[in-house]
Amino acid sequence: MNSAVTHLDDYDTEHRFEATVVGSERITSDASDAEVREITLDLQRPDFELQLGQSVGILSPGSEEFGQEHHFRLYSVADLPERGAGGLPRIKIAVRRVSYVDPYSGERYPGVSSNYLCDLVAGDTITMAGPYGLAFEVPEEMDANLILIGTGTGIAPFRAFVKHLYKNVPSWRGNIALFYGARSGLELLYMNDERDDFTQYYDLDTFDAFKALSPRPGWSGAVDWEGTLGQRGEKLWELLGQPNTYVYVAGLVKMREELDKAFSQIAGSEKKWARRKAELTAGGRWVELLY
Repeated sequence: MNSAVTHLDDYDTEHRFEATVVGSERITSDASDAEVREITLDLQRPDFELQLGQSVGILSPGSEEFGQEHHFRLYSVADLPERGAGGLPRIKIAVRRVSYVDPYSGERYPGVSSNYLCDLVAGDTITMAGPYGLAFEVPEEMDANLILIGTGTGIAPFRAFVKHLYKNVPSWRGNIALFYGARSGLELLYMNDERDDFTQYYDLDTFDAFKALSPRPGWSGAVDWEGTLGQRGEKLWELLGQPNTYVYVAGLVKMREELDKAFSQIAGSEKKWARRKAELTAGGRWVELLY
């Protein structure tokens, strides 16, 4: 997984395959204005292999008006891959229905891929490509410290990763600290009334989860990374100095600047944080999956 963000036009989509929609379920509260759906797909590609943390590409129908054959977007896989009907690979993706406001006209337009996917029903067929990106790797040290930081649907790969550690890695005894950012509690995924997968780990001494919510949720305010991380700054800085600490980040690209600001405050200066982050990155212990 690269720390640099790759443009969508750079991805190879020549090797495509079909997938059948098995189901689509809303996983945010009806009280929330954020509609996020978990879509289950059976892939018509028996040899498909996916590693935790990788993404899949969806090729939505393009706009004839603009001469687009398709509209390409990446989505993180939200659960451990399994086998579905007829032994085909089955995956789940988390998709948020989005719209965009034209900065000149002020008109609101529906996001092409997200609305296409959120409107799908069981039995529909879509075109896909991938998988893409490097994986979130399980550290060689079974007593490693994992700091997982995600926003929005960036929680999806961590849901699969944490489940894999506790289900499939019996020798794992490391500590996991999950920091999850959202505008409000209504937008938290897999940590709400509709779906709360992480509750199964709350009683474990090795797992902690912290919510970083906007102080102004009704105003689309920024996630409070400075406050949430800063409250645990002394402990985090201690962990970041240990050779068996790994930091995995998933979400929107704007997270990078927000986290750098928060960790610079924890470190005491931007220069001190830049040096520590460079050490982590060079050692493969700071990994970003950003869109």
